[in-house]
Amino acid sequence: MPVVYALREDLDLLSADPARAPATGLFCEWEGEDVVHLRLRPPLHAYGRTGPCLFLHCPPPSPPPPTAVPDGIEWVAAWHVSPDGPALRAFRRVPGGPFSETSVQFVPARSELHSRARGILEADALAARRVAIVGLGSFGSQIAVELAKAGVGSFALFDFDRVELHNLMRHVCGVNDLGRLKTDAIRDAILAKNPYAAVDRFPVDINADRRLLSAETARADLVICATDNNRSRFSVQSALLAHGKTGLFGRAVTRAEGGDVFRHRPGGPCYCCLVGTGWYNANDEELADLASARRSGRIPAYVSPADAEAAVQVGLSADIAPICNFLVKLALVELARGTSSALDSLDAELVHDYWLWANRRERHYANWGPFPSAGSKPAILRWYGAFIQRRPDCPYCAPEPEPDAAP
Repeated sequence: MPVVYALREDLDLLSADPARAPATGLFCEWEGEDVVHLRLRPPLHAYGRTGPCLFLHCPPPSPPPPTAVPDGIEWVAAWHVSPDGPALRAFRRVPGGPFSETSVQFVPARSELHSRARGILEADALAARRVAIVGLGSFGSQIAVELAKAGVGSFALFDFDRVELHNLMRHVCGVNDLGRLKTDAIRDAILAKNPYAAVDRFPVDINADRRLLSAETARADLVICATDNNRSRFSVQSALLAHGKTGLFGRAVTRAEGGDVFRHRPGGPCYCCLVGTGWYNANDEELADLASARRSGRIPAYVSPADAEAAVQVGLSADIAPICNFLVKLALVELARGTSSALDSLDAELVHDYWLWANRRERHYANWGPFPSAGSKPAILRWYGAFIQRRPDCPYCAPEPEPDAAP
């Protein structure tokens, strides 16, 4: 007997408007696995074998009347309203014979989808939150999906790039997504975890469309910058300052031997203040691929192809996971502020502006102490926080000087 799934939301739509019946939807079957999904509206992507499914008002115990089911319809979703509310039965037409009934399981409604997070985080509160994510590479893609799993209900996704082979080993996308716009692929990944999320896609270069970035920053409750260059980070910072918004910036350094995270809150230090400190070194930027490294000038034209390829070898997915997870935790703390959640206590813990993480005792982390016995030395695999002073002469966030008083 096949395993059949349907959306409770589809059943609610039918029961709220009986005039919709009969309605033709779609069945999608994972071939060879006896798993079928019945949908009133087509899913984002068909998979396996597909065909029309008829949603028909049909109270039990009777099976769907053959006269009401046109030839060529293999599946019928028979709905009715019982004393306990709307209910659904599934019937499959036996080739050359009658319909046989099979049980139906429901994809949870929005209110039930994140039930296991209750007591830690009220997902209903996050359903009204909107997050803008700029950059959907190895960082942004994972952060987007984790926030969707936590119950964030609205996203603005920015990335003009497509999924390429060099992305796959650290990205949420797979080989079936090769060539797709990252905004489209991550939209699908979000909806696969939270089908009720609203996802707006902007496959644009934010440096070339600052007006759009500004407008979406104004709409967002939080902006996460997961790009791999300072030009785009400064564009995001400018938009944050213009609209008084909070933003998170995260990156990995060379071959993901470590990474860092910066949080800008209104009135606090900005990304430009950070870059002007000794904590930040632009030469440590991780090079994601050879083409972008050549364009940026980070690898000069005279460097041999072999040496250039060696310079863009990125770290493992496991190396960036701690940095992504820390960004997600910071994001949830910001988004849950003002609600009752178990994350409230973290506000008193995560007080710094800048955090540093090392995966390996390599290069400029070589003199860090071993994890079990670091003593007074900083150790790998631990977070370290620092306060960043707001620069009075910062070209981005310094207040305008007061005009001289009239004599």
